[in-house]
Amino acid sequence: MKKLLTSLTLALVLIAPQVQAGLIETQDSERERVKELVARPELAQQMKQMGIVPEEVQARIDAMTDEEVRSLAGRLNAVPAGGELTSQEWLLVIIIILLVIILI
Repeated sequence: MKKLLTSLTLALVLIAPQVQAGLIETQDSERERVKELVARPELAQQMKQMGIVPEEVQARIDAMTDEEVRSLAGRLNAVPAGGELTSQEWLLVIIIILLVIILI
């Protein structure tokens, strides 16, 4: 009987699903992430050139609803880090590759 219980316990432990813990972002952390992005010096410089006061942007972020902040943070995640090549840049890359192939 003891052997049966041990085998059953071992089987249940092996069959039980694995659980992994992770951090869940809260609205406050998303709001802070958006604020940090706006506070970056190069972005603040560009906003000043366009006539936008960075402090006013911070106040507007504070006034946003949680849903608006989540939406904005989601769009920030979707933006490629290096940017995308335009069709003209792709054409230039293809021409350079073709020239290299012809010259070799």
